[in-house]
Amino acid sequence: MLRILFVCTGNTCRSPMAEGLLRKLAKERGLALEVRSAGVSAISGMSMSRHAAAILRDEGITDTIQSSQLTPETVAWADLVLTLTSGHKRHLLQYFPEAVAKTHTLKEFVYNEDSVNGDIRELDSLYADAELRLALGGEPDPADMQRIIEIRQRIPSFDITDPFGGTREDYELTAAEIRTALYSLLDKLETLRHQ
Repeated sequence: MLRILFVCTGNTCRSPMAEGLLRKLAKERGLALEVRSAGVSAISGMSMSRHAAAILRDEGITDTIQSSQLTPETVAWADLVLTLTSGHKRHLLQYFPEAVAKTHTLKEFVYNEDSVNGDIRELDSLYADAELRLALGGEPDPADMQRIIEIRQRIPSFDITDPFGGTREDYELTAAEIRTALYSLLDKLETLRHQ
């Protein structure tokens, strides 16, 4: 069974919506997935925001999802780590460079342009190498840092909009963005399952 971890900031809006929606959509398609979520700056045990909870209820999702802090154990548990923004991904790779091969933003993971996907893989490797050098007391390679800048300038944004503190409509728009990406994710997982 594939284990998927969604990561955002406080684990009260985007990642719990993604968790609940994916669990429901996967069940409807007959895909066996285990899904969790966490936050890079979460306080464990917090409730979902009221708008996020209302959106899930409207979808018939009654899961009680409480926030949890991203931990080494959570990252190790996951087969696939999907962040909601590139900032979350960079944070995760800074602290867990060993997870580089299984960490993506949700949108980039379902994106289907080979040249961009190649750039993303190179960028992830450069980030992980830079973080490893820093962790070992060294300095990142200046040529690698220049290459990171070049690649970042040509990659489209893969961030899911943050509705925190917004209106119900803001949350609806974010949920629609997440839902669209999850449909593509499920299509990709079904294709991989049949290969």
